[in-house]
Amino acid sequence: MRTLENLELVELAVSKDATLILFGGPDCGVCKVLHPQLEELVDTHFPEMKSIYVDCKTTPETCAQYGVFSLPVVKVYIESMLVFEAFGSFSLKELVDTLQRPYSMWKNAK
Repeated sequence: MRTLENLELVELAVSKDATLILFGGPDCGVCKVLHPQLEELVDTHFPEMKSIYVDCKTTPETCAQYGVFSLPVVKVYIESMLVFEAFGSFSLKELVDTLQRPYSMWKNAK
């Protein structure tokens, strides 16, 4: 999972491909646990999806621009369209189930 510290880079990543964003922070225990689980999930189920991490402590303006005011938040975009959003605790199975169809449609359309 690549860390991006610039709003323009995040917007560029979201506009082009399938992108999972974890908005977190160094003081967020759930974020620390979720980070490697999301990396593994993307590698296993969605290999062509990019995954990025935005540290809301160092780049609060980016988090605010995306409407993130509490942690953790996971958002998934496919070519700028928001297809999944979760705040706080959520099921990784729900994430996989929700993304299967839009991801496969995007992948087949490429």
